[in-house]
Amino acid sequence: MTRQCMRHFLFFLLALPMATISNAQISNPVKWNFSAVKVADKTFEIHATAALEPKWHIYSQNAGEGPEPTSFQFVKNPLLKLEGKVKEAGELLETYDPNFNSKLRFYANSVDFVQVVKMKSSASTVLKGTVTYMVCDDKKCLPPKDVPFSVKISGK
Repeated sequence: MTRQCMRHFLFFLLALPMATISNAQISNPVKWNFSAVKVADKTFEIHATAALEPKWHIYSQNAGEGPEPTSFQFVKNPLLKLEGKVKEAGELLETYDPNFNSKLRFYANSVDFVQVVKMKSSASTVLKGTVTYMVCDDKKCLPPKDVPFSVKISGK
């Protein structure tokens, strides 16, 4: 092997772990909490609460043109009926973003997404699903992320 080839090979060997380390340091500025709250007989609110690190924001389900809006996919469960759409509770911020050339709607600090469900029987069950979301700070956006969740609902 020539000296030049050897240098390239050594550089590659040294660069590979660095690329792996930098990839592992991608931040996750959102912590999710999923819970069920009984609000009436056989009626529950499913709460998906996002807590964000400072300077980050998460997009509304009606984000505007450009970024990935937050969305929920629920696994069908014959014991449950979804009532209406997922509602948002938090301080909704709106601003024009020249990067997306659109008026955007998002939340900073935290937001609570709430889905009402009705039980069709008194048997305990589990609501499963996935939340897809995108977060940005003032310098960058992270790619959309899917987070699966599972919430126990007690029929008693």
